Amino acid sequence: MAKKVLIIDDDLDMCTLLGRFLTRNGYEVDMAHSAAKGLLKFKENNFDIVLCDFRLGDKDGKDVLLEVKKDNPDTIVLIITGYSDIKVAVDVIKLGAYDYITKPLVPDEVLKVLDDAINQPNRGHVSSMTGNMQKASTPKGITKSIVYNQEFLVGEAPTTKDLYKQIEIVAPTNYSIILYGESGTGKEVIAKTIHSMSDRKDKPFIAMDCGTLSKELSGSELFGHVKGAFTGALTDKEGHFELANGGTLFLDEVANLTYEIQASLLRVIQERKFKRVGGNKEMPVDVRIIVASNENLQDSYRKGRFREDLYHRFNEFSINLPPLRERRKDIPLFANFFLQKSKAELNRNIEDFSPEVMQMFINYPWPGNLREFRNVVRRSVLLTQEGQISANTLPWEITNADASPLSSTGNFIGPAKVMDKEAPKKDYDLKDAASKAEYEAIMNVLKEVNYNKTKAAEILKIDRKTLYNKIKSYEDSNN
Repeated sequence: MAKKVLIIDDDLDMCTLLGRFLTRNGYEVDMAHSAAKGLLKFKENNFDIVLCDFRLGDKDGKDVLLEVKKDNPDTIVLIITGYSDIKVAVDVIKLGAYDYITKPLVPDEVLKVLDDAINQPNRGHVSSMTGNMQKASTPKGITKSIVYNQEFLVGEAPTTKDLYKQIEIVAPTNYSIILYGESGTGKEVIAKTIHSMSDRKDKPFIAMDCGTLSKELSGSELFGHVKGAFTGALTDKEGHFELANGGTLFLDEVANLTYEIQASLLRVIQERKFKRVGGNKEMPVDVRIIVASNENLQDSYRKGRFREDLYHRFNEFSINLPPLRERRKDIPLFANFFLQKSKAELNRNIEDFSPEVMQMFINYPWPGNLREFRNVVRRSVLLTQEGQISANTLPWEITNADASPLSSTGNFIGPAKVMDKEAPKKDYDLKDAASKAEYEAIMNVLKEVNYNKTKAAEILKIDRKTLYNKIKSYEDSNN
């Protein structure tokens, strides 16, 4: 028996087109162009689903939702909103809406939401938005304009939509993938998303940060080792390839692997088998590889720092992750996403962000991208007991963004580090003057390479660890 849908929307053309589409796809559809007429039709008939625009001439969608749920709590209610009504969407879900759909409506996406709602045994699955964080089912695809779960959110910005279109295309394949993006753009989250949408989703997802390991440890971490292979190898150890067998191996900062390890990696990819460090037994392995880098691997192999043959093995498909400053349309969505997670984590009764705070979020360039954004929201939730989050809970670099120079780490320098031009000059000894000049040189190079620390270290002819240490040493001495 066909499921009955009531569409309540004052946009006559949209109602007609959507109604015809849903009818062709097996639904029995009725329409109303005001809240009053819609509620009257609902009381006269038995509808399985009510699809209601939030902004109506006589009432809003919240009123319709409450009336529908009062008369029939089991009716599925879906609210249509604009992206700027994200707080409204959260509120209606708290009041019992099954889900919300953002404009502009895409008929295929609406159909999928309706089908999921009808077939969902436990309605109200998006209740994770309200703080009841439950483990979300593995998505088979990302077809809604906004998707929430514990790990990721799909937003509305054009660059975001392009990103997820690419993910949907490549995820079901076994292609190796290179993810490019600045620090904090969520490369590991994207890798997990690709894994969760692939046929390997029931097998392990294993991540390895290649930027923090020495040559010896890289080999052991990737391939494992046998007892006695080197000093400290007291037992046999499984490597990441073994742990990820059948699933996905994610290698972050892959450009930092030594040439020797790159050669071993190439051999494993080509032959689909490997040996543990110090071992003689070859082990078969079936792993999909996703790598990430904040520098262009093509440039790296042209400069002789990365194997060209390994690059081409990885480069079956590449995806560029846009920085948050190029996704400003998504900032309100991410703000509320991080807010809901932080409220659940810290058990806070907080309504939302003040308009002033939201505007600051939109204006701020977010050099640390999503990682920085998440930490800022967690800090604000920690400092707020109830009500709205206000500007006095934000870090100095955000409330004074226009006046704050960037530090060499890509973050803004706090007030204690900003040199006051009017302040009396200090007498520097030679060591202090050299340190200051060195720090300024590092900052200038970092700005030129858009805070890519690997490139900066190369230009400065030092390794990344030395670069981090010099930055930290100078900034600690000026705190």
